[in-house]
Amino acid sequence: MRPNIGIINALIRLTIGFTLLSLATSRLTRRPYRDSYLWLAFLAAMKIGEGITRFCPLVFAYDKYQEDQHDYTERPPINPS
Repeated sequence: MRPNIGIINALIRLTIGFTLLSLATSRLTRRPYRDSYLWLAFLAAMKIGEGITRFCPLVFAYDKYQEDQHDYTERPPINPS
């Protein structure tokens, strides 16, 4: 697993992740019956993990798709004869 995001992008993801996680935990203590804050906590934890490992699965999937499209367009046409 190679890092596919830069240092600045990782720091931004860490900052946003910790901010959202603190928001979600503070809201969960007031209203523990709300599931939306639990989902926000999961999203924040995912952003923190992406910032620490410097690997984003969506960027990886997009880069893989772009490579496949590039390989598909450069293949020579098949001659049926």
